[in-house]
Amino acid sequence: MSPTRFLLAAAAVAALASAPFAAQAQDAAPAAAAVTVQGDMIDTLKLNGGFTTFVAGLDSTNLSGLVKGQKALTVFAPSDAAFAAMPAEDLAKLKSDKAAMQKFLLHHLINAPVDSTKIKGARGEWPTVAGDKVLLDGSEDVLKADGATIAQADIKTVNGVLHIVDKPLVAGQGAPAPTAAADAPTAN
Repeated sequence: MSPTRFLLAAAAVAALASAPFAAQAQDAAPAAAAVTVQGDMIDTLKLNGGFTTFVAGLDSTNLSGLVKGQKALTVFAPSDAAFAAMPAEDLAKLKSDKAAMQKFLLHHLINAPVDSTKIKGARGEWPTVAGDKVLLDGSEDVLKADGATIAQADIKTVNGVLHIVDKPLVAGQGAPAPTAAADAPTAN
């Protein structure tokens, strides 16, 4: 048997032997592979794969250059799976309206480095590059941004901090509940 045929046969046997384990892994919904730093934020997202929708949005709205040019950003990056869970008509509407897409994406950026130590144990709003606010919540065991779970935090690139989120951020979602003092009647 030639070395090539031997390797092909060995690969086929290995694939068949691991098939039951692959099925079990799919049933268990394995976590996404950890994102590793590979340059700046845009390069890191492109080279790690799984962020094509987010990066394509940044590219189509001319925001990739802005992100690359900044030195102290925080970006909440939804994966392709996160965008797949978004209603298709909402995503199609964003893709057809560049101004809306740009504002939507700018909501995922904070013009300051915000690592998990600033989120843990706290709950509060932070201004985004879009001019609105994102609610960061570390008051429980799971870190959140506008209700999205931060699946991987503190990916420190040459131009800031990336946090991978499990769904796209939507302004106003996860807004803080009114406090009792705000609900109380005021005395005149």
